Formats: sequence, structure tokens, C-alpha cells
Amino acid sequence: MADTGKLLMVTGAVLFCLGLLLVFSSRFSWLGRLPGDIVIRNDNFTFIAPLGTMLLLSLVLTLLLNLMARLWR
Repeated sequence: MADTGKLLMVTGAVLFCLGLLLVFSSRFSWLGRLPGDIVIRNDNFTFIAPLGTMLLLSLVLTLLLNLMARLWR
């Protein structure tokens, strides 16, 4: 039961940090404009596929979760 409590606290901390990132996202205006992000604009239609941003976030989250898993044991 103690492991479940630790998991919930870590999950809450990660969600809190993600929330802070979203609140202060104006400082991270480059985050949606990385090389590899696709933006197609027409008169009444905009398509955005942030491929570079998704790859960067995936890499960062993978590293963080692997680090947390190693420290957990």
C-alpha cells in the first residue's frame, strides 16, 4: 500500500509540474515552433502537426520516467 501512495505522490508532482508549464507557456513560445513542426494555413482552415515538439517531449518524458524508475528500486 505504501508503494501506491508513493506512485500517487509522484504522479501528482508530475501533473503539477505540467500544469505550471502550461500556465507559464508564454515563456516557452518556441515549444510549438521547432524544426519538424508542420503548419498548413488556408483561408478558413489551419492544420498543425507538432512532430518536432512531440519528439522532444517524448524524449524528455522517457528520460525522466526511466530515472524515476531506477531511483524507485
